[in-house]
Amino acid sequence: MTRKAVYPGTFDPITNGHTDLVRRAAGVFDHVVVAIAANPGKTPMFTLEERVDLATRVLAGIPNVEVCGYTGLTVDFARARGCTVVVRGLRAVSDFEFEFQLANMSRHLCPELESVFLTPKEQFTFISSTLIREIALYGGPVDEFVDPLVAVELRKKKRP
Repeated sequence: MTRKAVYPGTFDPITNGHTDLVRRAAGVFDHVVVAIAANPGKTPMFTLEERVDLATRVLAGIPNVEVCGYTGLTVDFARARGCTVVVRGLRAVSDFEFEFQLANMSRHLCPELESVFLTPKEQFTFISSTLIREIALYGGPVDEFVDPLVAVELRKKKRP
């Protein structure tokens, strides 16, 4: 039996913390789908296509990982892709309340879908896409927080 997991998120942009969690998930599950949400409720810095392209290039060296974009409910996407597990990251206790609510709602909507929480390496616990975007917009250094490919694209988006 193949264990397929989905790791959903906006990934705007994908950070070293995200990459760390994908590598961890890829070591636990047979196949991991990094599902990049269109998320119409947010105004992302990168388009969905750009985010999918960046994540695909950053994660290219992990053979049991695929990247794709999606719209709609994560549980519907997971079900359609044959995933039985949703992977979510917990950086700090402050993440837990939201993730707990999300896991319970997912279980209600799709009882066969389990939620698994992974924690990143300590050096990635303070990294968030929101902080990285803000640093990049003001021309600050982001190289230690993201893949070099992402850093180049972030520099292109900074304010004049």
